[in-house]
Amino acid sequence: MLSYALRRLAGLLPTLLVILTLSFAILRSAPGGPFDQEQALSPQVRANLTRAYGLDQPWPRQYLHYLRGLAHGDFGPSLRARDFTVRELIAQGLPVSATLGACAFALALALGLPCGIAAALHAQRGTDRVLAVLSALLLALPSFVIGPLLALLFGIGLGWLPVAGWQPGGGRFLILPALTLGLPVAAYLARLMRASLLETLRAPFVRSAQARGLGPLRVLWRHALPPALLPVVSYLGPTLAFLITGSLVVESVFGLPGTGRYLVQGAIDRDYPLVLGMIVVYATLTLLLNLLVDLAYGWLDPRVRHA
Repeated sequence: MLSYALRRLAGLLPTLLVILTLSFAILRSAPGGPFDQEQALSPQVRANLTRAYGLDQPWPRQYLHYLRGLAHGDFGPSLRARDFTVRELIAQGLPVSATLGACAFALALALGLPCGIAAALHAQRGTDRVLAVLSALLLALPSFVIGPLLALLFGIGLGWLPVAGWQPGGGRFLILPALTLGLPVAAYLARLMRASLLETLRAPFVRSAQARGLGPLRVLWRHALPPALLPVVSYLGPTLAFLITGSLVVESVFGLPGTGRYLVQGAIDRDYPLVLGMIVVYATLTLLLNLLVDLAYGWLDPRVRHA
């Protein structure tokens, strides 16, 4: 298992380097610059700013300079929010986005897996049909529709929860955003779990366990559930990365100070260090979470790590 983990870990840095190189090239080749929107700047001041931030140097030199700083944990200064470095902006927004994503992920697991198991065990019955309708509805509605509906019902109508804003340590501010972000994922997890478990329950080794007289719960937990979880585990890594890094719409609807607003605003302002810093953080999280999924997959299925 250790050699399998080391092999998977060895591929992270080259992959991250390729992502960073492509992102740097795309950003620099895009039209416009970070100071184009400041019409009041004279050509002399604009040239001084460009020289101060090293933007007058050739792209390869700028890229190598950025890599040297990145090796020391320095993401560079923000070109627009000039009172902050990129690392300070990420440190402000990432805990909010990570907390929201973790809450939505826990909610999706707590709802999706039991519902999928229940639907598979009661296939073609009333429970299965009701869950199928609910999951289809949640998958059809986008987050910018689910969020306002939940805010209207629980925030404005019933007055139970705040509809916007953020307070450190205020869990009540995360309930509606976590529901908005996690419910569609829970619906997809339920459908995936149902399909995988139904297929596993028809497998010969499960029928053999039933023929030996083992109880239904023992057959489910010891024989059917571990192989049925393999497709679900494969889905969880990218899903968790998406929930942490892809909550831009939800953060905008509920007014949360997460990292999504920095990425969008940095792209609009051509704030190259800020956008690159967000890409590095997002890519690193995605690669590490996929690595954890690969390790879990190898633990559940020994054939993977011996291949």
